[in-house]
Amino acid sequence: MIIETLFKGVFTALVTPFTSAGAVDVGAYKRLVEYQIESGVDGLVPCGTTGESSTLSHDEHDRVIALTVQFARGRVPVIAGTGSNATSEAIQLSQHAEQAGVDALLLVNPYYVKPTQKGLYLHFKAIAEAVSIPCILYNIPGRTGVNLETETLLQLMEECDNIVGIKEASGSLEQMKEILARRKDGFSVLSGDDNMTVDLIEAGGDGVVSVAANIVPGEVTRMVHAALAGNLERARQAEARLMPLFKACFVETNPIPIKAALAMYGWCQDIFRLPMCPLSREEHYTLLRNVLQEFDIPRGKG
Repeated sequence: MIIETLFKGVFTALVTPFTSAGAVDVGAYKRLVEYQIESGVDGLVPCGTTGESSTLSHDEHDRVIALTVQFARGRVPVIAGTGSNATSEAIQLSQHAEQAGVDALLLVNPYYVKPTQKGLYLHFKAIAEAVSIPCILYNIPGRTGVNLETETLLQLMEECDNIVGIKEASGSLEQMKEILARRKDGFSVLSGDDNMTVDLIEAGGDGVVSVAANIVPGEVTRMVHAALAGNLERARQAEARLMPLFKACFVETNPIPIKAALAMYGWCQDIFRLPMCPLSREEHYTLLRNVLQEFDIPRGKG
């Protein structure tokens, strides 16, 4: 099996809106998907960390992914977050997402269990072999407790044709550069941190899975597309304008700030499932409001 797909550009890590009763807010989610596509993003990522996948039931997880495919209507790729700390569960979620019609999978490092590099290799290999669509690995040691080392990634890259990219959120530009220097043709390297995106693209990377794009998809897309086109001066200007927002999005644990920002403009409610909860400090709401005033953000129609 040979898959020739290069994922490039801005892929929004979508929030999952909830109603006051705690259910998935399908209407708000549909409006958010439409806002993203109309603003020119290159793809959608449901059920990642930003989508609060850890608090969704399996049925809800499957449903949100299916809804994303339905609402996108083939206009942009859908990359479904289907990772888990149990390989069997990740396979189950991945196979359902494939059946739902997603374009690719996003597979996070197994969290909490802290597997060895051999364990990581066997985990990702088993998932890739259980599906026939592209798989993008997601390295975020700050939230999973384990780093996917470059040698392990290269072994997976060579042995699994459908492992076609990585979302790198290690925070190490040096690690990203090593991957870029040693990757095979057609392998995508995407930033998992908005604030490192232009640096990664300048080094040869391909784009970002973005949190901030939830609220300002057009602005993030213009920054990334300028960088990909080689116009680094314009990209750096956009980056400087966006940097306060990038920082504000992590003033507390993601996705708490970005969901608060969306709620300020009527795109969803500021509702979470425990142990996630709204912003804990009023000054963080004030910070977000002040940062967001610098952007022309439309109001949701909910």
